[in-house]
Amino acid sequence: MLSSAHRMRRSADFGAAVRGGRRAGRTTLVAHLAVPSDPPPAAADAAVLAGFVVSKAVGPAVVRTAVKRRLRHLVRDRLDLLPAGSRLVVRALPAAATADSATLGADLDSALRKLLR
Repeated sequence: MLSSAHRMRRSADFGAAVRGGRRAGRTTLVAHLAVPSDPPPAAADAAVLAGFVVSKAVGPAVVRTAVKRRLRHLVRDRLDLLPAGSRLVVRALPAAATADSATLGADLDSALRKLLR
């Protein structure tokens, strides 16, 4: 599970990552990454935040919750790859409903590699 310190909760953080960050789309997901131009001064501000968007197009509530849980688990293992203070938003596409965790992980890795270039 993704720790509370790394969860994105504010709408402004989601908006900043989606509008101001880079985007990489794959078959099952779209990742948005906003990296701060100036390094954060304090360790508390340096936390990487991750947020998830899983719309009703993905499926009913049970499916959306399962997709969200799998994405949170996959992102947790990849947080150390991201620069300090960055904001990551992962938006699930309808194909994520039937994809297994290995496929979601491969798509997430591919998207992150593109965003970190």
